[in-house]
Amino acid sequence: MRKLKIKTGDSGWQEGMAKSITFIVTKDCQLACKYCYLVGKNEKERMSFDVAKAAIDYILDRENKQNFAFESVVWEFIGGEPFLEIDLIDRICDYIKQELFRRDHHWFNSYRFSFSTNGINYHSDKVQKFIEKNRQHLSIGITIDGTRRKHDLNRIWKGNGPERGSYDDVVRNIPLWLQQFPGAGTKVTISSEDIPYICESVLHLYELGIRQVNINCVFEVVWKEGDDMLFEEQLVQLADIIIDKGYYQDYSCSFFTEHMGKPMDCKYQNQNWCGAGKMLSIDAKGNFYPCTRFAQYSLRDKEAWIIGNINDGIDNNKLRPFLTLDRCTQSSPECIDCEVAEGCAWCQGENFDAAKTHTVYERATAICKMHKARVRANNYYWNKLYRKLELEGKREEYEQNKKQSNDVIC
Repeated sequence: MRKLKIKTGDSGWQEGMAKSITFIVTKDCQLACKYCYLVGKNEKERMSFDVAKAAIDYILDRENKQNFAFESVVWEFIGGEPFLEIDLIDRICDYIKQELFRRDHHWFNSYRFSFSTNGINYHSDKVQKFIEKNRQHLSIGITIDGTRRKHDLNRIWKGNGPERGSYDDVVRNIPLWLQQFPGAGTKVTISSEDIPYICESVLHLYELGIRQVNINCVFEVVWKEGDDMLFEEQLVQLADIIIDKGYYQDYSCSFFTEHMGKPMDCKYQNQNWCGAGKMLSIDAKGNFYPCTRFAQYSLRDKEAWIIGNINDGIDNNKLRPFLTLDRCTQSSPECIDCEVAEGCAWCQGENFDAAKTHTVYERATAICKMHKARVRANNYYWNKLYRKLELEGKREEYEQNKKQSNDVIC
């Protein structure tokens, strides 16, 4: 029996077994992306090495404590744009490696440094030297939204003058990035205005050599009447091209996931979608958060949810609500009983920010109609793909039988 070759999205490194620790090294960025959830970006708040060092010492001193008893660790650096602080990051990473070795810490042989970057400074000497030094322990994703017109619609340079897109500044670094990280994927964000460019953008990213396209709709209230139908049309169009041209064999798009769009049982399928609480984020002041989305620069209407700091440690009472979260405790009856609930995502920070009260137990549902449209398109994709594979299998069987018959006749 022939082995079907279907490319699927790669899961994260050591997924489920790695503690995610995030340093918010700066709140500055060269860009002012229109859909960015970081509403409080600024040029002033930058992390010092002393704050980072104190956070690292606090964490490594508690190797066997519940919050840090993970097999592996991902040290993530974000902004703003993290590579604006490459000198600081280089120093932090050196300290982490030295301390893991000195302490004979079990993370010494199982750690990653992770970055999501706008890609503008990727080619710089300092960034390239850092990559060369840490290559075996790096995960780097460059964000490029697709075609020039989709990318430049939202990902624009900050400033008071005429809008200037960043596509050309990013795309020039894609070949170098893919040469160094051949299996790397990019992250594409969809908002209301750029729905018409989804199909062409995914295909454009494939043409650039990016084989894994992780793509999602924003969770905020931005969706207009008819967006879901246009969204579905774009995904069906994309599905036809991916299948008809065979892209599914070597490329993936996270919008098409085989196991989604089914009812879910609260007894057996009740896990929380989001990892808030299991992660740890640290800001320039040394405050701890259950996730970056609970820091003040990520919130529109709520005060930051701080769970501790580098001096006093983690307050488990402030962390506890996140550890008790599951799907059913924060979902409405409509969401719980939804016939296509499987695969419907949420962001815990957006849940908190959009809630009527100070709670993480109220699920935001702005993305509902977009999820349902995705399910319909996803069903179309897999039905068409398996029909094609079935027909190809029968054709191969027919051709093989025909060849055998001709051999007998001869």
